[in-house]
Amino acid sequence: MAQQQTGSRKRKAPAVEAGAESSPSQGLAAADGEGPLVLKRQRRPATCSSMVHYLKVREVGGWGPAGLQGFDGELRGYAVQRLPELLTERQLDLGTLNKVFASQWLNSRQVVCGTKCNTLFVVDVQSGHITRIPLLRDREARLAQDQQGCGIHAIELNPSKTLLATGGENPNSLAIYQLPTLDPLCLGDRHGHKDWIFAVAWLSDTVAVSGSRDGTVALWQMDPDKFDDTVAWHSEVGLPVYAHIRPKDVEAIPRAIINPSNRKVRALACGAKNQELGAVSLDGYFHLWKARSTLSRLLSIRLPYFRDNVCLTYCDDMSVYAVGSHSHVSFLDLRQGQQNIRPLCSREGGTGVRSLSFYRHIITVGTGQGSLLFYDIRAQKFLEERASANLESSSGPSGRKLRLACGRGWLNHNDFWVNYFGGMEVFPNALYTHCYNWPEMKLFVAGGPLPAGLHGNYAGLWS
Repeated sequence: MAQQQTGSRKRKAPAVEAGAESSPSQGLAAADGEGPLVLKRQRRPATCSSMVHYLKVREVGGWGPAGLQGFDGELRGYAVQRLPELLTERQLDLGTLNKVFASQWLNSRQVVCGTKCNTLFVVDVQSGHITRIPLLRDREARLAQDQQGCGIHAIELNPSKTLLATGGENPNSLAIYQLPTLDPLCLGDRHGHKDWIFAVAWLSDTVAVSGSRDGTVALWQMDPDKFDDTVAWHSEVGLPVYAHIRPKDVEAIPRAIINPSNRKVRALACGAKNQELGAVSLDGYFHLWKARSTLSRLLSIRLPYFRDNVCLTYCDDMSVYAVGSHSHVSFLDLRQGQQNIRPLCSREGGTGVRSLSFYRHIITVGTGQGSLLFYDIRAQKFLEERASANLESSSGPSGRKLRLACGRGWLNHNDFWVNYFGGMEVFPNALYTHCYNWPEMKLFVAGGPLPAGLHGNYAGLWS
């Protein structure tokens, strides 16, 4: 079933894309047999000819296991810090698809993506080949027809990478696919959400949570063994068959005194160590839930920057949440208090932070102006460009913030583009999604134009 895809005066400024939903007060549109024992003479580990390697090993405690582990940790930290300045872009052709909102690596060369035009597809980053994945339909198709125009805002893989969660043909529904085959497993289309799903997070291999624009979070329990008799690709009409499930628990975001009608859940992040779930709502609050067989809310915190809080990520190493807003990234360390880490300002023309990800102590920021920024949370400053373009040079940082500018992508030159933007040829793309393939030092980045009425896309492989 897979198929390959192949100047006038400006008017009033159009709305920002729904994939980067803004607060109503601004008038904007709504991210794993033994043989016998033979005694042998002990051998020392293989040595390296590098004097730098030898000296660093001696610093961290010699050749013992702890020393090696410490050295490996230093090397990884160094690689994370140096990787961004080594990356170069290769743009990918997505045809006429409209705005990529979500993405995840499936393997070393395939990325699964979801778009505003409600397309779920897999792109091969080496060949550029695109394969569309059929969306799962509700039992009552009429309900799905009433929800067109939203698209797929979330794609998440469970920890063992055996299940994929995303939206269905009806954006209110939660669709689960088996990996690596992408066979449909089940669809949460009943007694769940009444509005678009904006975020999904996995609490374990079989438990997922979804957050919706209706102001609720829902907990779903998957049991692949239970669905084995239901899932099949050989029904009488040749269409996939899958189970229909209902959530184990649905909890509402509490109403705030300020802006009580805007409780839309925009982003979720899971702290697996403590079985906690962080949620960001568009009324400017961060909510923390204890997630077991049910959801139990622990606290709600008013965020310091409450306009356009549209993305959230969690750092396991540091137990820190990061929230992206209109112009800042706020850090929440709930063990020490919410204000102990200074917020960072993106300073990208007020277009906002559109995507965030943590790896060790570096946070990657995708902006609405088509650029990637990199922030060292330990040093509490952005990574800087080197003073010399020669990467082998010993010159230090230049004092200029390291910024990777993404390419132009594709833009539909339609009437809206002509009437509202005067035929402007160069228009920056909002980077709604990015995801790393760290073993191979690759970064996939995608998005599209920020204004809601503009139709276009961008996708690039940075390696």
